Amino acid sequence: MNIGMNIKNRREKLGITQKQMAENLSLAQPMIAQIERGTKIPNMILGLAIARMLGCTMEDLVEDAKAE
Repeated sequence: MNIGMNIKNRREKLGITQKQMAENLSLAQPMIAQIERGTKIPNMILGLAIARMLGCTMEDLVEDAKAE
């Protein structure tokens, strides 16, 4: 599993849409879609903001992705 899939899974478990996430992070919805697909990798600052929004740590987001 990659970082994008971890983000998507956590977002969906919380019932948050891509649009809601994008608005909360002051991003465009297509950027969230690209991150979840793995075509864009969030920088550390954005990764931390995403983790906070999803109620987890950055380490949680990269878990399992380290082995890939």
